[in-house]
Amino acid sequence: MNTQQKAIPKSQAPALEVKLLNGDTWSLKKQNPDFFTMVIFYRGLHCPLFKKYLEKLNEIQGDLEFKGVNVIAISMDPEVRARKSKMDWNIENVNLGCEMDAETAAKWGLYLSESISPSETPLFSEPGLFLVKPDNELYYANVSSNPWGRPFLPSFVQLMDFLKSSNYPARGEVVQL
Repeated sequence: MNTQQKAIPKSQAPALEVKLLNGDTWSLKKQNPDFFTMVIFYRGLHCPLFKKYLEKLNEIQGDLEFKGVNVIAISMDPEVRARKSKMDWNIENVNLGCEMDAETAAKWGLYLSESISPSETPLFSEPGLFLVKPDNELYYANVSSNPWGRPFLPSFVQLMDFLKSSNYPARGEVVQL
């Protein structure tokens, strides 16, 4: 039986607090974006696809911030591995959170995987991308059970103008029984 939960649009986003590389704690509830907080859950240092993904995020982060979107990328990696990602990847503009626990991943509906190679941590979350409104209401949710199938990040830059001008509602709020 699958006991995995999932975050539901038009509901309050699950609690989320993670350690930052500067030693501070990042809390979703304390965010005050003009439009959204974008939370990207990534697999960790071992994933070359996420290296490219976060490097693309690094390129467009300023554009997203200009549109009123605060961004964080979070993994279950221990701090030492997150630091290595920050140093080895071209992601100097990306805010990295680390040491997320499995319970938090489950509350967000993320898939979890066990290591199949020495480069992986014993347990890590698969990808997710979420948009959270300033009042902590979940607007958009996308999860994947593998590193591919992630949303194309540059499309979100133009999307913000459409969402603002059309006042497009969150979708996917009907809970299936």
